[in-house]
Amino acid sequence: MNSHLAVPKTYKLYIGGAFPRSESGRTFEVADRKGRFLANAAKASRKDARDAVVAARAAVAGWSSATAYNRGQVLYRIAELLEGRREQFVAELRAAGGLTQSKANQEVDAAIDVWIWYAGWADKYLQVVGNGNAVSGPYFNISTPEPTGVVAIIAPQGELAAGGGLLGLASVLAPVLVSGNTAVLVANEAAPLPAISLAEVLATSDVPGGVVNILTGSAAEIAPWLASHSDVNGLDLAGAGELEWVDLQISAAETLKRVLPPETGVPAPSIERIRFFTETKTVWHTKAII
Repeated sequence: MNSHLAVPKTYKLYIGGAFPRSESGRTFEVADRKGRFLANAAKASRKDARDAVVAARAAVAGWSSATAYNRGQVLYRIAELLEGRREQFVAELRAAGGLTQSKANQEVDAAIDVWIWYAGWADKYLQVVGNGNAVSGPYFNISTPEPTGVVAIIAPQGELAAGGGLLGLASVLAPVLVSGNTAVLVANEAAPLPAISLAEVLATSDVPGGVVNILTGSAAEIAPWLASHSDVNGLDLAGAGELEWVDLQISAAETLKRVLPPETGVPAPSIERIRFFTETKTVWHTKAII
């Protein structure tokens, strides 16, 4: 009788479009809600966080200079690939989060809808957020939003059923990307599999390497380094409610970051989440005098 030897899978980080191991060599076990082993995952270090920021910074110029239409098409493509890998995500949500088949399908549907919702805003939010300003004098004065740059995100944590799964990832990542920012995302520490599988989707989509970087491991360990990093321009603390998030805000303030405070549950789709991580550029132009 033939016996089958199981080979436990070890998931890696996603940095610069590649899947490196943690430079520290550390890993941790990922378990389901009943404590049963699912996989091993890389435990990111300070050096990994720094490498992710370097990759994100290098990708800013290319991603932010892409047309709004192109960025929208890229986000649509992510949604298409999620649909194509539905069974994998449903299986992971069921195994890691204990969701029923119906709830897991609803989660995947909702995540796809969020990507599509933000993709639709890619070439439209400029008209809503920007504006022409009334001025006294022979001038045109126009305000237009531009991307902030590199945004660090603490993804929703905790149980997948409470928003720590695929929907939570889409809700914090998509609005950052729409305007041309790049991202360093710290995954759900207890249930990182949806984030790791999302990284595989991003790697096979049209998202340029470095635009999204995903770190797994301890959010409490990684977040302070990102909050204090001088080359990070924004910080989304959506999933930092159980961390020392006031200290993170203080560190971010010292390096002049825009900071979104922790959320309770999954952030709802909102154009304000797009607007928050943009900077307003105002252009003056003289009127022709006839």
